[in-house]
Amino acid sequence: MPARERLPALNADTPPRPAGARPAAVPEADPVAAAVLAADVPTALRLLREGRITVHGRLTDASNAALYCTASLEGLQAPCVYKPVAGERPLWDFPDGTLAGREAAAYEVSAATGWALIPPTVLREGPHGPGMVQLWVEPDRQAGPLLALQDPAGPERGWLPIVRADVGEGRTALLVHTDDVQLRRLAVLDAVLNNADRKGGHLIRAADGRIYGIDHGVTFAVPGKLRTLLWGWAGRPLPQEAGPVLGGLARELDGGLGARLAEHLTRAELVATRARIDVLLSTGVHPLPSQDWPSIPWPPI
Repeated sequence: MPARERLPALNADTPPRPAGARPAAVPEADPVAAAVLAADVPTALRLLREGRITVHGRLTDASNAALYCTASLEGLQAPCVYKPVAGERPLWDFPDGTLAGREAAAYEVSAATGWALIPPTVLREGPHGPGMVQLWVEPDRQAGPLLALQDPAGPERGWLPIVRADVGEGRTALLVHTDDVQLRRLAVLDAVLNNADRKGGHLIRAADGRIYGIDHGVTFAVPGKLRTLLWGWAGRPLPQEAGPVLGGLARELDGGLGARLAEHLTRAELVATRARIDVLLSTGVHPLPSQDWPSIPWPPI
């Protein structure tokens, strides 16, 4: 994610500081430590559920209140993101006060796939009331990009086309994403979640090479709203591994997973989720962009 979206802004009552400097009270996020903890799911979830949440600042580019925090428990401390329900702005197409719950539900579905595509996430009481708390995964700044602009004549080897983009002065470029198995899994997950906002800035490559998706507040709508940058596989057969995973999700929706999701979603949304899984299983292909809904999020990054 671009650095401008990942660094916390100062609280209003924080003294001025030099431009570009991180306030002393805000701990640095270590990419390696974050990756290790994200992979240790039981430890991360216990820290997020039971730890003391300390707010350090607000992420200024987030459309809803998103607070950069640390969670502390029994000597373990890690950065996290806290999105209080009280800070959610009303949306015309989603019920008020439901975005935090949708983020928690998206994590439950990700965990049920076994693909670990969303950082550990919980719904809990926080300093500003109930909200979503998610482990902060610091991007590996040395890793290669997941998105790129290339010659409009066609993508380079190992890249898949998304859309031709206007880059100014009458010039165009081809926006592409890497042909990565983890990104492809995320494209399948987004189709299940009906993710309406898969921006490029919502993709993080961790220090251990894992790819995580973040920001899942606008998911699980009943009408089709899939809006993403991961269109490189549109219309192609699903990977072989997707069939058993989707079949497992369908079965789990009738059991424990369905019960957990019912805490955050309506019955109609659960039925629609099952229907999307059934469509993926019956067609066996990645979905195509809708003709009735914008297929690319704005801004894309």
